[in-house]
Amino acid sequence: MEGIWRAVTGQDPSPDDYSGVEFWSEPDRAGWLTKQGEYIKTWRRRWFVLKQGKLLWFKDSSVTRASTPRGVINMATCQTVKGAEDVVHKPCAFELSCASQEAMYFVADTDKEKEDWINSIGKSIVQNSLALADSEVVDYDHVRR
Repeated sequence: MEGIWRAVTGQDPSPDDYSGVEFWSEPDRAGWLTKQGEYIKTWRRRWFVLKQGKLLWFKDSSVTRASTPRGVINMATCQTVKGAEDVVHKPCAFELSCASQEAMYFVADTDKEKEDWINSIGKSIVQNSLALADSEVVDYDHVRR
């Protein structure tokens, strides 16, 4: 169930889902995006924070240490992020595809913000997939026999 907690459970994520992530301080990227709901396909404006390989969202932009995210996506579970204007028929739209979930759709306020989010999320996916791959590497030269 790792990956998109709110989407899978329909509930707010537990603190374990974002443990150790200082989302209130110096994010890699933060800003308003409009997100399509997972079950009821309505569009809602949320404040997003990308930090330490997690994409978190909140109802408002006044994020503090005491804030509780409405959802969390672990970038290590995601494969692609790309433009999606032709899919959702909205300007500045993009899609995030993760292993255990249908694609999620977002709309930025401007083309520049869309490109900035795509670049930041893409970079985070690559960094976190490489970190995961490095941790799975077995050094056969140093394996005890």
